[in-house]
Amino acid sequence: MPVLQHREAQPELAPDRDWWRGAVIYQIYPRSYQDSNGDGIGDLRGAAARLPYIASLGVDAIWISPFFKSPMKDFGYDVSDYCDVDPMFGTLADFDALVAEAHRLGLRVMIDEVISHTADIHPWFKESRSSRDNPKADWYVWADARPDGTPPNNWLSIFGGSAWQWDTRRQQYYLHNFLAEQPDLNFHNRDVQDALLDVTRFWLERGVDGFRLDTINFYFHSQGLEDNPPLPPEQRNDQTAPAVNPYNYQDHLYDKSRPENLGFLERFRALLDEYPAVAAVGEVGDSQRGLEVVAAYTAGESRVQMCYAFDFLAPEKISASKVRSVLEAFGRVASDGWSCWAFSNHDVMRHASRWAADEPDRTAYLKVVSALLMSLRGSVCLYQGEELGLGEAELAFEDLQDPYGIRFWPEFKGRDGCRTPMVWDDAKPNAGFSTARPWLPVAKEHLQLAVNRQQGDQNSLLEHYRRFLAFRRGHPALVKGEIEFLAVEGDAIAFARREGNEQIVCAFNLGSRPATLTLGAGKKAQPLSGHGLSGRAENDKIVFHGYGAWFGRLD
Repeated sequence: MPVLQHREAQPELAPDRDWWRGAVIYQIYPRSYQDSNGDGIGDLRGAAARLPYIASLGVDAIWISPFFKSPMKDFGYDVSDYCDVDPMFGTLADFDALVAEAHRLGLRVMIDEVISHTADIHPWFKESRSSRDNPKADWYVWADARPDGTPPNNWLSIFGGSAWQWDTRRQQYYLHNFLAEQPDLNFHNRDVQDALLDVTRFWLERGVDGFRLDTINFYFHSQGLEDNPPLPPEQRNDQTAPAVNPYNYQDHLYDKSRPENLGFLERFRALLDEYPAVAAVGEVGDSQRGLEVVAAYTAGESRVQMCYAFDFLAPEKISASKVRSVLEAFGRVASDGWSCWAFSNHDVMRHASRWAADEPDRTAYLKVVSALLMSLRGSVCLYQGEELGLGEAELAFEDLQDPYGIRFWPEFKGRDGCRTPMVWDDAKPNAGFSTARPWLPVAKEHLQLAVNRQQGDQNSLLEHYRRFLAFRRGHPALVKGEIEFLAVEGDAIAFARREGNEQIVCAFNLGSRPATLTLGAGKKAQPLSGHGLSGRAENDKIVFHGYGAWFGRLD
């Protein structure tokens, strides 16, 4: 592994160990953001060229999905070299240039760490599968077949079928929670942990400001390899796997979310704390105990700073009552923890399609739900194109690239629909993404939402995001404050955010019809301007038009 000299933080970004608390993080899916060399695939140079646009939104950081060397069976989430850039995305020098440009613009840089598994062509796995007694024989999860030759237990892969794959060299099964080409690392082996911490240090030395930890609750398995018990039908949900996937039929007690993970996370955090201002956000995929896992992983000062679960990434439409129940549940189970909320990302149908498709005024609805997201207690992830109102692209089966969608088509169409190229200019070939045929087609329905069509139009969704992010930055209570729910009536919800001497009432009407919300006796607030949304206060009531919002400072 290359050894780098420690690099000082860029002067444009003063060290702030607390920068992540309340930060707004913009996710770049690099394959689909900007192609700089005309091969139809986005790359690091392209992303770097678009950083001024991202900075103009007013976000605090970027999260870049995987760009490491990979056979791309799962589009970079199957890593074959953790310490190098895949040639399709550029070089390490391109990455260094991106970090320098981001820091110059005041943006922090977070990268994906995919350490629960590797690609099956990773040198570690090649050695591990070569025999049962080589130095890395125990670096992956191997198990003998049952006497009848079937897999060691009933564990299932999220991508379909058994989580076990037979290997003819060792004549054993190995564990894969995702594709068979993504064997799971054995975190019970201390040498594996050490190697992954070395990888983390490699990127820290290159100047990254943080990590998004993929599938953070999948690191450890039960060494007893017990069968997962069945989950009663009434307890099943489709938060982390589509409803058509039998993965939802099990209570995943033994294949993930194991208590041993806490010790590794403490080792990981100790490494981060050697650097002046680095943070991590973990992805928690657990449909039954998601908030409890988030609470455990973010408790105190010795584990990761924040996590996100799939509460608002699932198909169920957001509602006033759901927002209150999720946030209050988080407050109960994770009183000293911190969450990162998101409505869309590279793994789920875009919320503009999940929630807004049937709304009479799609843009107005997306404005109010985005304002709600950016007013919740926690940090925020925005997915590229969310600020434009991009919906899920409709793709033909022959255009699909995602093995998950190909496996479960047509009931589940996979993740390609949320990964189509960013639309920059509707007058240019491929909307300005590439001069060549893109790896996924540009959705025709996205062209009217291109950046050039919305830029400068104060009624557009893009300018709403810029305006609201500026409003949010001007009020510390909206960034780091505590939260107290005041009222929920139908589609309307109100809560207070408090930080220091600032107390702000945030009220929203998620419905298309006018609404009135009663805050309670004695609750009067002076209206705040600058957010661009409509509503008015009448004594202790907030009166909304459809899709309205109101903000006021409590005396």
